[in-house]
Amino acid sequence: MGEERLQKVLAAAGLGSRRQVEAWLRAGRIAVNGQVAQLGGRADPERDLISLDDEPVAAACAPLVLLLNKPAGVVCSCSDPEGRSTVLDLLPPELAKGQGLHPVGRLDQESRGALLLTNQGALTLRLTHPRYGHRKTYRVRVAGEPPDEVLEQWRRGVPLDGEASAPVPLRLLSQGPWAGRPSSLLELVMREGRNRQIRRTAVALGHPVLDLERIAIGPLRLGPLPEGRWRRVERQEWGGQDPLLAASGC
Repeated sequence: MGEERLQKVLAAAGLGSRRQVEAWLRAGRIAVNGQVAQLGGRADPERDLISLDDEPVAAACAPLVLLLNKPAGVVCSCSDPEGRSTVLDLLPPELAKGQGLHPVGRLDQESRGALLLTNQGALTLRLTHPRYGHRKTYRVRVAGEPPDEVLEQWRRGVPLDGEASAPVPLRLLSQGPWAGRPSSLLELVMREGRNRQIRRTAVALGHPVLDLERIAIGPLRLGPLPEGRWRRVERQEWGGQDPLLAASGC
C-alpha cells in the first residue's frame, strides 16, 4: 500500500475527519511503532503499528452510514467524561465498537431528530464543512405567536455575534397551546450551522425554543423511524451519484 499521511490513514479507518486527526497529532495522541507521531507524519498501515491513545488502529472498516433518530437528553459524542448517555449507546455493541463510527456534526443535548453516524471521513467533511452549504430541515416549536414581521426578520437572517446570518427558508405550520402555553410550530431550512444558531435566533426575536427536531439532512428524511432507533443508509443514498453527496459538491 505504501506510506500515506496519517490524516488520510486514520480518516480512512473511520476514526474521524482529517481535521480531528490533526488535532490528535498536535496533542500527541497518535503513535507509529511506539513513537509519538508529528503533524505531517506518514505511515504504511499494512506494515506499521499505528495507535491512538495507546490503542491499535484497526485497518479500514467497510463503509458504513447510519441514520439515527436521536432522543433529547443524549449527547452527540463517542464518549462522555460526565457519564451521560451518548449516541453510540443507542447502537448494538457490534456497531458501537470496532466500526469507527462517529457522529456527523452535532445536535444539542436537548435537541432531537436526524443524525448521521459514519466511519467515512470524506462524508463527514462534505456534510459539515461550511463551504458545501448542505441543507438541514428542522421543525421548531417556539413560545408565543410571532407576528408576520418577526417571521420575516428570521427569514432575512438575524445577525449573531456581530456577523450577518444567511437567509432562512421558513414557514409557519401551526399555532396553538403546547404544554399549557401559547406556541407556534415552524419549519425551517438551515445551510449554515453556527453554535446553537436556531435557539439563539429564537431568543433574540423574543420567542424561545420549546422543542427542536431535525427532520431531514439533505434528501435523507426521518420518516417513520422511531426515536432512539436507527437504520442503515444504503450506499445509493449517499454514494456515487446520490444527491446527498452531489449536493455537497462531490
